Parts: sequence; C-alpha cells; structure tokens
Amino acid sequence: MAEDNKWRPPGEEDDEEEEVDEAAYKTVKDAVLFVVEVSQSMLKVPPSTDGRKTGTDSPTSAALKCAYALMQQRIISNPNDMMGLLLYGTEKSRFNDEDDSSGNLAYPHCYLLNDLDIPAAEDVKALKNLVEDEDEFDKLIVPSDEKVAMANVLFCANQIFTTKAPNFSSRRLFIVTNEDDPHGDHKTAKSSAAVRAKDLYDLGVIIELFPISKPDQEFDKRKFYDDIVYNQLPTDPEAPAPISAATKPSSTSDGISLLSSLLSNINSKAVARRALFSNLPLELGPGLQISVKGFIIIKRQEPKRSCYVYLADEKAQIASGVTTQMAEDSARTVQKVEIKKAYKFGGAQILFSPEEISQLRNFGEPIIRIIGFKPMSMLPIWANLKPSTFIYPSEETFVGSTRVFSALWQKLLSAKKIGIAWFIARKNAAPVLAALYPSSSSTINADDETMNPPDHPTMPQGLWLIPLPYADDIRQNPETTHVIRAPDSLTDRMRTVIQQLHLPKARFDPAKYPNPALQWHYRILQAMALEEDLPERAEDKTVPRYKPIDKRAGEYVLEWGQELEDEHRKWMKEGGGGGGAPISGKRGAAADDDGERKTKKPKVEAKKEEEGEGEVIDDKEMRKMVQRGTVGKLKVSVLKAWVVRKGMEGRGRKDELVERVEGWFEGG
Repeated sequence: MAEDNKWRPPGEEDDEEEEVDEAAYKTVKDAVLFVVEVSQSMLKVPPSTDGRKTGTDSPTSAALKCAYALMQQRIISNPNDMMGLLLYGTEKSRFNDEDDSSGNLAYPHCYLLNDLDIPAAEDVKALKNLVEDEDEFDKLIVPSDEKVAMANVLFCANQIFTTKAPNFSSRRLFIVTNEDDPHGDHKTAKSSAAVRAKDLYDLGVIIELFPISKPDQEFDKRKFYDDIVYNQLPTDPEAPAPISAATKPSSTSDGISLLSSLLSNINSKAVARRALFSNLPLELGPGLQISVKGFIIIKRQEPKRSCYVYLADEKAQIASGVTTQMAEDSARTVQKVEIKKAYKFGGAQILFSPEEISQLRNFGEPIIRIIGFKPMSMLPIWANLKPSTFIYPSEETFVGSTRVFSALWQKLLSAKKIGIAWFIARKNAAPVLAALYPSSSSTINADDETMNPPDHPTMPQGLWLIPLPYADDIRQNPETTHVIRAPDSLTDRMRTVIQQLHLPKARFDPAKYPNPALQWHYRILQAMALEEDLPERAEDKTVPRYKPIDKRAGEYVLEWGQELEDEHRKWMKEGGGGGGAPISGKRGAAADDDGERKTKKPKVEAKKEEEGEGEVIDDKEMRKMVQRGTVGKLKVSVLKAWVVRKGMEGRGRKDELVERVEGWFEGG
C-alpha cells in the first residue's frame, strides 16, 4: 500500500486516483503552551512513608518533567509543532526580552522559561538541566509573596499565541495548578479572568486544565475554573477535550505516582485531531443532506525520514528532490504535455489523454449516500477491507446536522441496524460501498470491572464508516481435502491453559504496549540529538512475562503436551489417521477427487508422460481448473497432451500452453 500513497507535486493531484487512507491527513500545525503554577503548596514535596527522602517530586517538578518528556516527544514525532513553557507565581519575571531589570513589567511574576517556538535541541537540554539540577531549580523556581492575577496570566498567554502562532489551526493552553480558587471572594478578579478566557476561545485557543488535589483538600473546579474552561460534548471532535479529573497527590516516597498520572493525562491530549475529510455531504434521502467530518482514530505510526541532507560541502544542507521524465531513446527531457497514460489490454497499449482519464475516474461529487439498511448480524467480521473512518457531524455547511446525525445514530443503535452507503471521499476517488456502523462509548474503571460514566472512553460515540469488499476483492479459499481435528480431550486441556492466560479483565489495552521498534528508533535519535549516552537495549513491553506464565499455566501446558504425545501415538497406530496428512508436517501424496490416494507411477509411465503421453484430463475437469485459475499447476506433459488432442500446436513454454488452454475455453 505504501506505493499508492506517494506525495505528488502540486497540479498532479487530479491525475491519479486518491485513496481513502491515512495519507490524506490534512496538515495541521499544533502549538502547545504549558502554564505551570509556582507556589509554596506546588513546591511541597509529598511526605515520605518509608524513611527515604531521595527521588521525590513536588507538583511543580513533576509538571516540568512532564513538559520535558513531551518536548522530547515533539522534537522527533512532530517536528513542525510549537511548544512553550510559562511559569507564573515566581519571584522573578521575564517576558520576551523584558526581565526584572527593565522595570514596568507588563506581566509581573510571570516567567517565560521557553518561548513558544519549534523546540530545538538546546531548549530540551536547558529544560533537562533545570529538572535534574537541584541548585538551578532552587535558584529559578522561587515563589512570590504576591498573588498573581489569573487575568494577567491568560492575557500573557494570549499575547504569546498572537505573536508566535497567529495562523496555527490548533492552539492549546495546558494549565497545571493545585489552587482551585486563586481569587477567593474577589469578584472583579474572577470576572476579569473569565473575560480573558473568553478572548482566548474567540482566538481559537483551547484551554486544558490539569488539576492536582492537595493532600488535605480535593480540587473543586466549580469555585473558579468552570468559568475559565468551557464544558463540551465528550465526543465532539472540534470542541475542547474534556477536563481531566483531578490528579491525586503522590502517597509514595518517590513521587512516581504523581509524575506518571500527570504524564498520562498530558500524553492523552498531546496529539491534535486531524480531519481526513471535512464538510462532506451525508445524504439520508432525496433532498435531505447533512455535513460530516471524517477522522482516522487508529493510525499505524512508523519512523519517517523528514528530509534528505547533502553532506559534501563544509556545511550540511537540506536537499530537495526533483523528478524529470526522460525519453528512453534520446535521453531528452519530456514535458508533461507530451505524456499520456496507457493501460495494457490483450498485449496492446491503450492510450488515454488526461481529460479521458479524468472522465473515467469521475463517479460524481464527493458524498456519503445511504442506499439502505441491514441488520448488524449481516456484517461479517471479515468484511473490513480498509481502516474504518469515524464520522461526526459538522454545522459549517448545514445547520442542524448534529440533531439529524444524533437521531440517525440513536435509531441505528436501538434497532441494531447498519446503514449501507455509497461513499466517495474526494474528487477522483474510487467509489466505495461502506457500512455505517453505530458505536456506543463504554468505559472501564481501573479498580473494578463496572461500567462508569465516560472518564476515558475506549472509543467515541458516533458512526463508523467501514469499507466493504466488492466481488472482485474476495479471493478463493484454498482447497482442503483432509482436515485433522484435535480430539476433545486435547481441546479440553488447551481450554484450561487459555483460561489461565487471560489478560487482565479479559481485555487487550493497546495503551500499555508501545511499539518497541518505534520507541527504540526515537530513543536513538533523541540520544544523538541531545548528546546523551546511547541506550544499551530497547524497552520491549510486548515480551511475555515467562515466570508468571510458568507459575499460572506451566503445569497445564506439560499435561497438554503429554496428552498430545499419547494422541499422536494412538493416531499413528490407527494408520496415520485414515489417509490424512501426517502430523509431522510432511505432505502426503495428493488425493484424487474421489478421495483415493495416488500411487507412485512406474518409470516407464513417467517416461511416456515426458514424451507427450501424459494423463488424460477431460474437458469438464479442465474447465473447472480454468475457472479456478489452477491450470498452471498441471505438468507440461499434461498440457501438451490436452492441446494436441484439440488440434493446437503442442510446442512452447508452459505459460504459452496455459494461454492456449484458456483461450480455447474463452473462444468456445
């Protein structure tokens, strides 16, 4: 599939068919600004419970490590995205080129540690030095005695986004704090902060809150932040993501719990949403259309080379590639207007002009048109040709799309039906028959198996567009003459083994298993870019835990192996299972259609076949083999004998003989 998703120069997009695939992601630049509070409570280290005091992290330290980890990730996986770090509540102040010495600061007690920009290796090194060097941390991270107005902090963030990322389509503000009511009863300060927050939303900035509860007090968002962070529908792809639940303070001696919980929340919102297609009409009936957007929820991540580098000069330079078409005979450059597309048919090349190609591929305007409904039970599990697309309503083209979409989704879900749709994603895309499958959001509590309100939905609520195969896409199953089935006693013992090796709660959670090859690739790049020591080996969480497996199922596996040995000896004594394939894996002699085993032919008969007197296959059997496409499996001697009996030339290569056989049936 990789060959079909190559980048094409501007102006050539319409020449080739566009596939509905992850290559069609729209380019979306993302800008993230961390805003971390510095206060006495945020700098307080969790109490030690086992006498150890080393390795603890305060909430501020954990937040900075979180920003450092995200910056490490972004510098490699999202090299065009911006990231910044703003501290508020510090004794020192700095904004752009201003500092404490300049006087008349516009944003007192706000320290812009990293300006909003594409992270460079130097920025990562500086932040790493801050989080690892205690002296540097204590020197810079000093809380102020004066309270900081949140309106001032939000206005500072507004200025940063306006000047550094004015045209970014995704801009997000991450606030990390443990103060749920920074202004108390000061209504004017609260009102000013709400106005500044509204200005940010009008600017297109999404505010994310990462609250941290104090040891003796739960974080209550209702006191202040309900007016700052706007609520949204949990499944609306365009609205801000849900507010994170309050992160509990660490009760362990090393503070790892706090860092891990905070880092998991940050990572869950690190990737901006990318639309596969926008404002596509969804036609429910003649004259009734709504608009939807499509998203690929699951996408395979692979290491990608972002550029080519030319190293022959003293200074490395980024090289850009240029493709030129050349004539084979004269080696002259061929212009685009001279080139025509050709397809092979019957040994000849059929030429098409660009206009004709465009007409051949034009099946109408992009649309999702529902043509009928079927029960969910009629959708087999194998009928999933390509990755599914999650669609969600958009109000930009048709007002009221959300209500109609919601009604359709609820009806399909309650009636256990699926919609069958005619789907054209973009201009020149091949039409696809797709199933509109409704999904309901289900969540699992980390402590038990009960279903709870959606804190972390496994999959969003909405409709999934599942491409269905055409008749041309379904391949024939391999022919099986004999199937060896395991006896019930062996199956029962294996059932016990499987029951002992169930995953926790019998569910696979992909979030627990990062791709080891991808992580190893990024880890090496990170070490080289930041001049760190190269790691010795990759961390692979997919490696089985052999000791627990042996403890839980080792005895049952040995019993199953002994049962297998006994059944194998019994099977061999009975004559190899009555003509089936030997269990050793070697193939037995092929069987005729009537089930009888073919015997080895004497040398005289084999010699006759080489001379052209092969075994006789009647026309009916040969026709079946032509229809199945298995004529090429016959011996050359058999093919020669058959074509000679039909009055055709018996000489030539095997592929020529196969063509004569197939041509005889096509002509008849």
